[in-house]
Amino acid sequence: MAQSYWIETLGCPKNQVDSDKLTGTLTADGLEPADSPDDADVVVINTCAFIEEARQESIDTILAFDGGRKAGSRLVVTGCLAERYGDELSVALPEVDSVAPFGASLLADVAGEQAAGPDGPSTAVPVTLGATKAARRSSFDLLELPRPAASAPWAYVKVAEGCDRNCGFCAIPSFRGKQRSRSEQSILAEIEQLGVAEVVLVAQDLAAYGRDQGRGERRIVPLVRAAAELVHRVRLLYLYPSDLGDELIDTICGTGVPYFDLSLQHVSPPLMRRMRRWGDGTRFAERIEAIRAREPAATFRSNFIVGYPGETEADHDLLLGFVEQARLDWCGFFAYSEEEGTHGATLDGKVPPGLRSERLAELRELQDRITAESRAELVGERLEVLVDDVGRGRSVREAPEIDGIITVDPTLEVGSLVTVTVEGAEGPDLHASAAPDANVSEVPVGG
Repeated sequence: MAQSYWIETLGCPKNQVDSDKLTGTLTADGLEPADSPDDADVVVINTCAFIEEARQESIDTILAFDGGRKAGSRLVVTGCLAERYGDELSVALPEVDSVAPFGASLLADVAGEQAAGPDGPSTAVPVTLGATKAARRSSFDLLELPRPAASAPWAYVKVAEGCDRNCGFCAIPSFRGKQRSRSEQSILAEIEQLGVAEVVLVAQDLAAYGRDQGRGERRIVPLVRAAAELVHRVRLLYLYPSDLGDELIDTICGTGVPYFDLSLQHVSPPLMRRMRRWGDGTRFAERIEAIRAREPAATFRSNFIVGYPGETEADHDLLLGFVEQARLDWCGFFAYSEEEGTHGATLDGKVPPGLRSERLAELRELQDRITAESRAELVGERLEVLVDDVGRGRSVREAPEIDGIITVDPTLEVGSLVTVTVEGAEGPDLHASAAPDANVSEVPVGG
């Protein structure tokens, strides 16, 4: 009888792609998906370790799944927490049967030890936990593994791993490594295999795609153009503003999805220098207005860090003013998390937690109002909606899982593209009905 598995994914879209790759490989190795984690022979937790809050969620999830798993099952921890802390995590969490960093050691621990498929033992590459991080990455990479066909009419597609930047708050390069871009051919083959209406391209530094492939040239523009020939929608998450040149802007607008997810982080010039980031509020505002001049229907999302060391009241006021002026459609605000080994951890001027929380609340309240107002302005508009799930859809203005939704008639076929009229707005969400002369087309889901 085949062993069964359950994969629980935490963190960002890039982690979801990794889990999809693992699913495809474990299935090929003879394991079967379990109906629930309580029934699984192997429970895999794909963790996040970006900030302290994410690490705590990962640990809480590990402990919760340990308490519910069946006797004799194995609990395997992978992902960023495993890669970043390795042996330390093994000691701290004796409940875990295996701490397996990215790729090969995970498959060796799960597939190699647990399953022998119909064609014999797993062919997973065995890499020991004690190997150096560089050795693990060079010997095996999740990027090129096959994955199952999509179960929804959209899918994330990871185009690169790692990052070459040195932002003051981010530890990702220390455990994800330098940027490693996939070939355009392999990315396009994966998109074709997924059989979806929308692909969301993701990477730590998306606009730098291809720069590491020998010529030193960014190749994101030809990749986006080629992907747009294969699917109805191509969306990009996320972009450093310094790399957002005219050609990339025109290419994004030309796909019919003028959605710009910009990694801004703050707007105060001195604070941006302490963050080791490019830009400031003035340059960001100019870039946003230039895009709106090209495409008035452009949609904008960004994230900002609150309470980075040295952030003053004047810096906070600058950010408040920028948020009010820029009127971005979607914004996330996150409390600064001190990460070991980063530049930010060495800085003075720590912001007290209470003050940081006050600033977060003020910014979120402001953005909630702006988002609600921008959504209300869409009442009466006709939009093309991709029906993601029963009674739920998205236009080009909403990225999956992070933005608002559009509620639609539950009888509309999942995967269909429907022209709707927006009838109402409630906070970030819209309510719509199919237009009398609606054009309805169906997209095959699952290839």
